[in-house]
Amino acid sequence: MIPFDFDYYKPSSVPLAAEWFHLLQQQGKHPIYYAGGTEIVTWARTNDIHPGAVIDLKSVPECNVMEMQGDKLVIGSCVTLSALTAANPFPLLSETARGIADQTARNQITLGGNICGNIIYREAVLPLLLANSRIRIAGIEGIREASIHQVFSQKIRLEAGEFLVQIVTDRSDLSLPFVHIKKRQIGSVGYPLVTVAALKKDERIHTAYSGVCSFPFQSAAIDQVLNDTSLPLSARIDQAVGQLPAPLLSNVEGSAAFREFVLKQTMAEAVHTLERR
Repeated sequence: MIPFDFDYYKPSSVPLAAEWFHLLQQQGKHPIYYAGGTEIVTWARTNDIHPGAVIDLKSVPECNVMEMQGDKLVIGSCVTLSALTAANPFPLLSETARGIADQTARNQITLGGNICGNIIYREAVLPLLLANSRIRIAGIEGIREASIHQVFSQKIRLEAGEFLVQIVTDRSDLSLPFVHIKKRQIGSVGYPLVTVAALKKDERIHTAYSGVCSFPFQSAAIDQVLNDTSLPLSARIDQAVGQLPAPLLSNVEGSAAFREFVLKQTMAEAVHTLERR
């Protein structure tokens, strides 16, 4: 049960959603956009957020597409992780989504909700970083498109009143050789100790990580070291860990020292697998 009242809006178009947000903000309602809602409901139940209005995007047609448009795969922000894995248009993204939460939760969690969430793992962004996907973003001034690397740095960076509409990925990146490895402390469901997603393109390995630091990331410095085949793999791994963009995470899932041990194993497994392809 959510212990406070709020207004609920369900716009049927992108412009209407942006317009309602703008008007509600002017009225001091502190509106938020709602896609899958799993995280919003959790935070609201614990009184960590108190929106005066919620704008549900699930009736916006553009937010529900999942189709090839010419040589581009377009996925709407309200497509659930379950629908994504069932359709499997981008195998690395589908495999990553399959590892997030359990089936019941994936029926509600959306691609946009996972990318834009406050939970630090946000694993669904990893394949998009690797594929240099583009993001379509809507606001009061219309829709703009940008590289995911321009709008995602540790977390999504949207202007006030903007929301994620679609993710666009080139066809050529959808079927590249890939590896997805998720290591948990125990069991097959839960947050990661380490998640590594990797693609091989033009004979180079590109990697992205979640659970390692307090945010998901891709690192050009790490990839440069991992692709230096003049060094033994063990030396590459040691140097790569030295290039992490932030301290290793230490939490209930595992200590920093244990994470480093698991990370090195997982990096080696990913690189070894892709070097043979």
